[in-house]
Amino acid sequence: MAFTGGPGAGKTAFLELARQTFCRHVIVVQESAGVVFGGGFPRDDSLVCRQAGQRAIYYVQRELEAVGESRDPAIVLCDRGTVDGAAYWPGEPDEYWAAVGTTLEHELARYDAVIHLRTPTAQQGYNNRNPLRVESAEAAVAIDERILAAWSTHPRRYVVDPSPVFLEKVMRAIDLLRLEVPRCCGGEADEGDEEDGWR
Repeated sequence: MAFTGGPGAGKTAFLELARQTFCRHVIVVQESAGVVFGGGFPRDDSLVCRQAGQRAIYYVQRELEAVGESRDPAIVLCDRGTVDGAAYWPGEPDEYWAAVGTTLEHELARYDAVIHLRTPTAQQGYNNRNPLRVESAEAAVAIDERILAAWSTHPRRYVVDPSPVFLEKVMRAIDLLRLEVPRCCGGEADEGDEEDGWR
């Protein structure tokens, strides 16, 4: 399951809360862009560098998801998904799919559901205190729109709008997530469920 949205939408904070709310069979996969750029991958405005960065993020994302799947999860929650790269690609989205050797349809099918947390505008409380976040409020909203378009054909996409109270936005997303996880993983196990089991 992918959690997406533009910069500053609250995905990372939400997924940390999800990690604390649900059982250990709900695996959270960190954002691959943070791994790539936080690890020192070059980041400048040249076309070659931007395209290389998006290819690296795609492959790291796939491998992080594979590791999550290997841990006997009830569900894997991804901080972004591979489809996000089309919104960041410097050029036409179709060029992105060719560059990473896949198709939009194939990547959409990899995720059972998508929750899109919308990026707040500057007036709604956008902040860029994250040292890896380089986008202005206006640029972040524009990226959010491109991400919304990239995932638009997924059959089970939920969109969570900004809220003046961030906790309200987070709780709406948690409620949507509860629809996807097994009851035992959400702390609502039926009597007789095994303590460690989710199946």
